[in-house]
Amino acid sequence: MPELPEVEIVKRSLKNSVKYKKIKKIIISNRNLRFKVQKNFKSILEGKKIVEISRFSKYIILKLNNDLFCIIHLGMTGTLHLVNYYNKEGFSNLSFYRSKHLPEKHNHIKIKFSNFMLVYNDPRRFGFFKLIKSNEELKNFFKTKGPDAISKNFNLKYIKKNIINKKKNIKNILLDQNFVSGIGNIYASEILYLCKINPLRSVNKINIEEMKKLIKYSKFVLNRAIKFGGSSIRDFKNATGQRGLFQNEFKVYRKENLNCLKKNCNNKISKIFISNRSTFFCKSCQK
Repeated sequence: MPELPEVEIVKRSLKNSVKYKKIKKIIISNRNLRFKVQKNFKSILEGKKIVEISRFSKYIILKLNNDLFCIIHLGMTGTLHLVNYYNKEGFSNLSFYRSKHLPEKHNHIKIKFSNFMLVYNDPRRFGFFKLIKSNEELKNFFKTKGPDAISKNFNLKYIKKNIINKKKNIKNILLDQNFVSGIGNIYASEILYLCKINPLRSVNKINIEEMKKLIKYSKFVLNRAIKFGGSSIRDFKNATGQRGLFQNEFKVYRKENLNCLKKNCNNKISKIFISNRSTFFCKSCQK
């Protein structure tokens, strides 16, 4: 499943390809995604121009003229593809899972522009497209979500206010999108390793200095992952076909039984499951 850095790369790829482009036609082959595609989706979007592409957490937001928005969430297996009308074999996969072929069976939505089309492919159909008809409605859609992890709103004042008296472990709180938006399983392990915090530690036992580290390293890890083009766990590529390289920077993720990289630590990285999600950490360094 793509996390914040991968969705940011997809957003940037879309910005380079569809910004200021006019939607000529939309073909919907299957409305039954995670949320059913709205009946007026096609009629409302056709003829509209995409004036901006932004991201919040793991959501891509297309802003169209007339204060209309289209939210895209890729779910677990959703992918976006740019297909040139004159070279259909040369499609670019903008998303997390890379396939040499683009099976027609799972192409649920096609958004056609002058010379190319944007294709949404999703075998498991956990992603969705949603029309938002005003700035106020957009704010309401995200009002239950925590601040974006790389935004200035994810700060010490916010953390102190929102983890007081909570008894969740710190790994689960980082993954709770109502607490902070955009951190997924891969990056949570990396963040906690740099913070030297055991993923099983209860959040009510996190001190002020550790809170500061959580903010610092959350932003550091996610921004560094963006800089490296995301993590190509399953061959993520951007619009230019370049692989994400942040997996080469992993300190603990998928490093079980390998030596801890911290100086003077002779321990090996452990793998456990927290809420059925694989978690990697050093029992010696992370307390």
